[in-house]
Amino acid sequence: MDELSAESLLADLKRVEAERTRRAADPALEARVLALKAFQQRRFAHTYADLLTDPRYQPATRFFLHELYGPDDYRQRDAQFARVIPTLTRLFPDEVVDTVAKLARLHALSERLDTRMAEHLPSPDLTPAAYVAAWRACAEPASRREQIALTMAVGESLDRLTRKPLLRQTLKLMRGPAQMAGLGALQHFLESGFDTFRAMRGAGEFLATVRRREDTLAQALFDGDMQGLSGL
Repeated sequence: MDELSAESLLADLKRVEAERTRRAADPALEARVLALKAFQQRRFAHTYADLLTDPRYQPATRFFLHELYGPDDYRQRDAQFARVIPTLTRLFPDEVVDTVAKLARLHALSERLDTRMAEHLPSPDLTPAAYVAAWRACAEPASRREQIALTMAVGESLDRLTRKPLLRQTLKLMRGPAQMAGLGALQHFLESGFDTFRAMRGAGEFLATVRRREDTLAQALFDGDMQGLSGL
């Protein structure tokens, strides 16, 4: 990882921390953000209910649900990302570093958009109508396109990693050193992502489905159409 890339990764993590600090100073905003994240996790599970029952795609769908969506607390993982940046290339192969950088960029963008949407919510008691209104008030279609593109990029990176036969063994050998270095959460994410995508035996169809549905839903929300949220 070159110096510029390291600075970019660190800047993304600092942006995430800035969003958390801002919310912590406003408990009402924090409550609305947490409610929003929980709603979005339910929405993802609703949108991909068919994939959650498909033996081939269920693990990857659950990985997306818990690692890229939802109200899970990623503070420990983010802190590990930040701490390991100066020595990232010593511990992880370049392909892994690239995946981590994309995840950090996605994380920073998603946190900012979540804060902005929460600012337009009247209360933590979300309804589909309130969600659509906040989405449209927040706007930023270019940022939403980037968010979807980065989600795809993380998935594509994980899929590429599975085509490197020696990488899984490398990750396994890194387990002990990573734990000793206090990088257990980061190591878990990498191993879980690798195993999940390898088990799919090709992620092309899965990622294309996610891309198509997310693009369609985003446009529907900008148009004020709540059909994609029916039943929530």
